Amino acid sequence: MLTQISRAVIRSLLVAPVVLVAGLTTLAPTSALAKTDNTSLETFGPKVTSFTLSNGLEVVVIPDRRAPVVTHMIWYRVGSADELPGKSGIAHYTEHLMFKGTKTVPAGVFSAKVAEIGGQENAFTSTDYTGYYQKITPQALEEMMRLEADRMSNLVLTDETVLPERDVIQEERRSRTDNNPGSQLGEAVQAALYLNHPYGIPVIGWAHEVQALTKDDAIAFYNKYYTPNNAVLVVAGDVSADEVKILAEKTYGKVARRAEPGKRMRPQEPEPRAARTVSLSDARVTSPSWQRTFLVPSYTTAKPGEAEALDILGEILGGSSTSRLYKQLVIKSKLAASAGGYYQGSSLDDTRFMIYGTPRQGVTLEQLEAEIEKVVNDLLKNGVTDKEVARGINRQLKSVIFARDSQSTLARIYGASLMVGETLEDIEQWPSRISKVTADDVNAAARKYLKITRSVTGYLRPEKGRS
Repeated sequence: MLTQISRAVIRSLLVAPVVLVAGLTTLAPTSALAKTDNTSLETFGPKVTSFTLSNGLEVVVIPDRRAPVVTHMIWYRVGSADELPGKSGIAHYTEHLMFKGTKTVPAGVFSAKVAEIGGQENAFTSTDYTGYYQKITPQALEEMMRLEADRMSNLVLTDETVLPERDVIQEERRSRTDNNPGSQLGEAVQAALYLNHPYGIPVIGWAHEVQALTKDDAIAFYNKYYTPNNAVLVVAGDVSADEVKILAEKTYGKVARRAEPGKRMRPQEPEPRAARTVSLSDARVTSPSWQRTFLVPSYTTAKPGEAEALDILGEILGGSSTSRLYKQLVIKSKLAASAGGYYQGSSLDDTRFMIYGTPRQGVTLEQLEAEIEKVVNDLLKNGVTDKEVARGINRQLKSVIFARDSQSTLARIYGASLMVGETLEDIEQWPSRISKVTADDVNAAARKYLKITRSVTGYLRPEKGRS
């Protein structure tokens, strides 16, 4: 149930100019948004509507009439980075407990109703948000809204339901992290990158703190954050804005605004001053790997143009089989079985830019590292080309074709973007901003942020002293 949506997916959304109509924010379709590498990219997007209920719940409607299917998603502006010190894992824990029943709907009934109609459901917790969704027929939408609105205000928690679920989460942590050396390294690198910010704490929580979580912790967390004025409802599929508004007011509109979570104020990272390294050796490792993560601004915290430049930098350096790292390490030198990099721009606070590689048999991590550094240093010294930037822009814009093919993906794009402080207008303006990125912009971002003092380097080895 733990997920993180890639900024590469979120950034691929193309929408059109914003128009205000009768109190509703509408995004109209756009075509021919970009032309790069002499290729015209033509896209036609859905008409997206937004409105807010009297209790503060924001609603976004994304019509898609291609099939009689609806994706219903409720997002809460709270994630693991909003937890109190010593209570790590409570956001994810509460997500699990939301399936334990309410005053009027016994445990298991909600999920059973979804299954009865052949629908799908799940939930996810991230650093910045928590979400719940169902993929259903249009006829079931009102019932899903009623059930989700019910557990927004009527959740019932007892020791008999809470304590066993804590054991479930501990087992989830053991299987996903404690028994996976790669996950252990990733957790250690994250903790080393964030010395002060709660992003350094794993979403699932530290094992000893999860073990100490109580029913009262969960109730306090639920009462503070699971209120309609701290949520966004996204409905995508075979619906109209008018239909959704009527149903939303009939169901969610009855939920009382019972808390004021306030603005999210988190400890921020100081300017990095020293490079850090993390090394993990484990007998279970069959394939060694290398990674380097840089602390960089997100789309929310970056200065104008910087995040877009970092997105294109990620494409050029490691985003595909035509990237510099892949071509040099996998194709030319044949030192690596895989190599790449990416920018994780979808965060409320400062985020990560990562490069990585897995050596071929007989190649040491030190040899791999030296070759990767050679590629990065060449980019920093000589810069990127206009042609590389144009290709990077075109790849990002064209990915909209695939994003728009799934109503669930569209719902996740809008929800995740709104959760990290973006607006519908921000989403709409992104194609224009990304299309304006220049080689100078990318070079400036690379030289400013790809500094060794801003990084944590991780080494994963089969056993200590060998690679």
